[in-house]
Amino acid sequence: MAEKKPQTFANHTRLDPPFHFFLLPVAALVVIGGLIHLIWRPSWHSASFLVISVAAALALLKTRLYALRVQDRVIRLEERLRMAALLPEPLRSRIPEFTERQLIALRFASDAELPTLAGRALSEKLSPADIKKAIQVWRPDYWRV
Repeated sequence: MAEKKPQTFANHTRLDPPFHFFLLPVAALVVIGGLIHLIWRPSWHSASFLVISVAAALALLKTRLYALRVQDRVIRLEERLRMAALLPEPLRSRIPEFTERQLIALRFASDAELPTLAGRALSEKLSPADIKKAIQVWRPDYWRV
């Protein structure tokens, strides 16, 4: 099995080819086709096809978003547990102050740099992108859907 490429800020985002390059374009084309068909040949049939195609596209997007939302909840829990074990007491009591996006970004920080970066994230109100850019030793997350 091939070695995984080391993860960095530059390459940490993931695309799911079947979803991003097949399902999304097909859904968009079906909705556009339904709209064009309704304009060229207005009828109840054309209108119902457009409504059904929009509903299917929305179902596709919502299904993807639900999976990402569940992952975000799991990441948030994992990071709170990791912080409870690694942060010194003054910072440990401030764990509830982290935003969800900050927790999700901090998952990439190594255990050694987590306390310093967590303190900076709270005191400087760092954005998720700023947190990720500040990470020196990247802790990869290859499981994100």
